[in-house]
Amino acid sequence: MEGGSPDSTSGGLRLKRSSVSSRGRQHGSSSSNYKDFLRKFVDCEILTSNLVEWFSTIPSDPGFTRATFDVPFELTELQNFDYALEGVSFQQLVRMPNTLYASTSNPVEATAHIAIEDFLHASVKGLWETFWGHEVPMPFSVACIHSTSSKFYPAEKAIASGKLEGLCATAILLKNSRHSHGKWDQILELALLRPDIGSLSNDQQPSNSVLGEALFFALRVLLSRRLSRSSTVLRNSNCIYVLLFDSQYGGVVKVEGDVTKLDFDLNNVYECAAEWFKEHAKISVSPIDRIWNKLGNANWGDVGTLQVLLATFHSIVTFCGMPKYSLEDLATEHSSRLQSRRSERQLLDTHVNGNGLFRFQQRSHSPEIVEVQEETVRLEPEETLEIELGSVLWMEDSNWQKGFQINQSFAFGTGMGGYESVVPSSKTNKVLTLMKQRGVSSKYLPQVVASGRIIHPGQCNKPTSNGTCGHPWCGTPILVTSPVGETVSNLIRNGLFGTEEALRCCHDCLSALAAASSVGIRHGDIRPENVIYVTNGAKHPHFVLIGWGHAILEERDRPSMNLFFSSTYVLHEGKLCAASDAESLIYLLYFSCGGTSPELDSVEGALQWRKCPGREELFSRSSATFLQCLSLC
Repeated sequence: MEGGSPDSTSGGLRLKRSSVSSRGRQHGSSSSNYKDFLRKFVDCEILTSNLVEWFSTIPSDPGFTRATFDVPFELTELQNFDYALEGVSFQQLVRMPNTLYASTSNPVEATAHIAIEDFLHASVKGLWETFWGHEVPMPFSVACIHSTSSKFYPAEKAIASGKLEGLCATAILLKNSRHSHGKWDQILELALLRPDIGSLSNDQQPSNSVLGEALFFALRVLLSRRLSRSSTVLRNSNCIYVLLFDSQYGGVVKVEGDVTKLDFDLNNVYECAAEWFKEHAKISVSPIDRIWNKLGNANWGDVGTLQVLLATFHSIVTFCGMPKYSLEDLATEHSSRLQSRRSERQLLDTHVNGNGLFRFQQRSHSPEIVEVQEETVRLEPEETLEIELGSVLWMEDSNWQKGFQINQSFAFGTGMGGYESVVPSSKTNKVLTLMKQRGVSSKYLPQVVASGRIIHPGQCNKPTSNGTCGHPWCGTPILVTSPVGETVSNLIRNGLFGTEEALRCCHDCLSALAAASSVGIRHGDIRPENVIYVTNGAKHPHFVLIGWGHAILEERDRPSMNLFFSSTYVLHEGKLCAASDAESLIYLLYFSCGGTSPELDSVEGALQWRKCPGREELFSRSSATFLQCLSLC
């Protein structure tokens, strides 16, 4: 990546008052304006002094002593991110020294700077390999910024050169072979190590001096990006995350804004910068929360660390594009992992309180979580989507609104004028869209008609475009697919699934699997509820394989685990092999044609059943049908 920045002309970052030039206001936003502005914009304390009065005018929440900015991430975002990172191993090897148990000597401070670098390296490496994969090497490096130099150095090298005192920030940088020492426009994310940010007050907000310094560095990075020759950097010159750390706590400051709206008055650079923050920037500040424990190990799964990781994730997306493995897809795997864990603990058939889980109630007077007796629990009934036949259901996405009339109701969805409506996972929509993009066309596969969110009756008072109001329908995702039919499980229940239907079902499902596998997609969740019988008044009804929410697109994807229908390999290894879907189809045919249902309560029991003599009966009743259909596909 090629890039130009103020590094070569600024003479480094000097945290002191700059001299006032006789040159005055410059109009426009040419590169010379940015360079001249950056030469004079070198003292964070002057900027902070120009912002303190503004900080005092920003409303604060009750009980807080300082201005309360919007947070960059909602708790639900952090929870979803936490699910996506389940099983991901982040490893910080250099422990953060705890100043409560060590002196504040130079060796301790030096170790803290090295620990910050190691923490950032572990963070960005773990995120890159989790979301973007191992195939492409990580394109980032981590280095420190010294107040008297325009170059970036590893902390160890700077400390060995006697420059510990001048280290002012640590940066995650885009690697550039032409500029091995790094440049300001290559900064992906900045981190400031400052003493005691977590104990400055009890309102979980950084002090004005720390916040002012974060804004100072943020603006320098945004201005430097405007000088870059890289189109990628120029496209992303309106947003920067600055991380705040001490030896225990951390937080995130997010700054968004168009720096072309900055007034380039070189005689008043700090006043102009302060005015830009007030009028043209959006500032978000996270609560200061715990990052490291007393041993100096990062609490990777706690809120403090998660908000830092999420900021780093968004910074990577900004410069490298959307990841190979989406956050939403990885988060949806939480359910299958939970199911596997319950299977390991033999909880699949446990019916405590009706759902296999104890209910707990947290009492405000005690930090303990106490189990509540069944007779004392009062639960409000869940509100459901009650849709009358003949009514019109409206949905929308970012570009359109569309209505569908309700003609029929099924156990698995709603019939809407010849379409099926279900509340989907994002994976289902992604898989079906991918099939269409890759040219897969088969009447045995569902087709996406529309996807979006339900528009509920009455006025919607949701606070943001991504939020929800109090209406139970608000924000409910909906996927409309075609065609509509009755599930095989319903046909079996009503005695409508005979030998002829089994033969047709086997043929049609194999055809669907063959079409999907031609573009590298496997189903991973074959069971009677995921096959529908489509009539539509046609002379030759057929079956359609639905339920693609657990489809396997990549090696790392994991299928749904079902004790009755999952293949032996899935139960053993937790992932699909080439024959897994076909084996699951055999089990479906076996049980659908009257095969005896065993009492299975564990993976071990399911594997044992597959090895018992009864398996010969399974193949004698199902394999002949399967092989006959296979020869016809």
